[in-house]
Amino acid sequence: MIGQRIQRARKAAGLSLRALGDRVGVSQTTINKYEKGDSVPSSGQLIKLSKALGVRSEYFLRPVEVQLQGVEYRKRSSTPKKALVRIEADVLDQAERWTTLLSLYPQKPVEKFAPPAGLPEQLTDLDQVEEFADAVRDAWELGLNPIPDMIDVLESMGVLVIVTAVDVAGKLDGLAASVNGIPVIVVSEHWPGDRQRFTLAHELGHLLLHDRLHELVDEEKACDRFAGAFLLPRKSAIQHLGQHRTRLEPRELFMLKHEFGISMMGALMRASQCGIITEAVKQALFRYFSSNGWRTKEPGDPYPSETTYLYRQLVYRALAEDYIGESKAAELMSMSTSSLRAERKLGGMDAATAHQ
Repeated sequence: MIGQRIQRARKAAGLSLRALGDRVGVSQTTINKYEKGDSVPSSGQLIKLSKALGVRSEYFLRPVEVQLQGVEYRKRSSTPKKALVRIEADVLDQAERWTTLLSLYPQKPVEKFAPPAGLPEQLTDLDQVEEFADAVRDAWELGLNPIPDMIDVLESMGVLVIVTAVDVAGKLDGLAASVNGIPVIVVSEHWPGDRQRFTLAHELGHLLLHDRLHELVDEEKACDRFAGAFLLPRKSAIQHLGQHRTRLEPRELFMLKHEFGISMMGALMRASQCGIITEAVKQALFRYFSSNGWRTKEPGDPYPSETTYLYRQLVYRALAEDYIGESKAAELMSMSTSSLRAERKLGGMDAATAHQ
């Protein structure tokens, strides 16, 4: 168990056996023996390992171990295997801490994910996927307004969202899996918010559309269509852009991006999918985007990234209810006990931040 945790933490840190050994002051052979279980590090070595790997020493003794089931990547063809290993190691660690946290509660503090009742059993084309997305919005009482926080919506419906700090440098579009029957969606904290949101909506599409698509409907295209329609419904797009247009100002797409949290390119695609513009108008705007380099980096400030507050809220709730003490709370949040105590005092925080 300790050996597996050392290996996982090493891979999450992107360190070789030799690099970790140099940091701890032992040979790579010794680290290899630790990981294989042929040798057990002393308490002193565990402390050195924890410092070198950026984890608390309790991590190596954590009793809960989880497995990611049904891992599915939307990765680029050039994604290095080493990057995927680091992501999985980080996700496993976070999922493990989530599982530990949930086990502390006498009653589960989060909803069990379930698709809304009454959704159609089979979809035969992408226009039906559009209607499907509207039905999900209606069932979840989201209306037609912009969704201010996609992570909050998914977590409230029982989807575990993990934000990884592993920098995948544009090589990964998404990761979905499950832990103990709980669906998991992973996004990077380094992505702009519009990319995070589209990934979250796309992976939600996989969860909801699974086994509902006719064999001739491409699932990736269907999930892309679902994501666009979920973030910017047809009625909202028409309300903002009009029923039919012969031309669009890029500034209109820029404003939609910052109102609905969908990229300018995504808003352009929605205008086409909703019949607001013709294929010729769409292609002309594609060329304009390309000539300005906007297909790589859109103009203006990036849409703000999202993060998850639920995990930390549940840690503090468990602390308030005396399910855990300060030491355990600090371990669950990967911080020192002194840092936790300082955070609890809310020192130097303004009133708005204090209520988050």
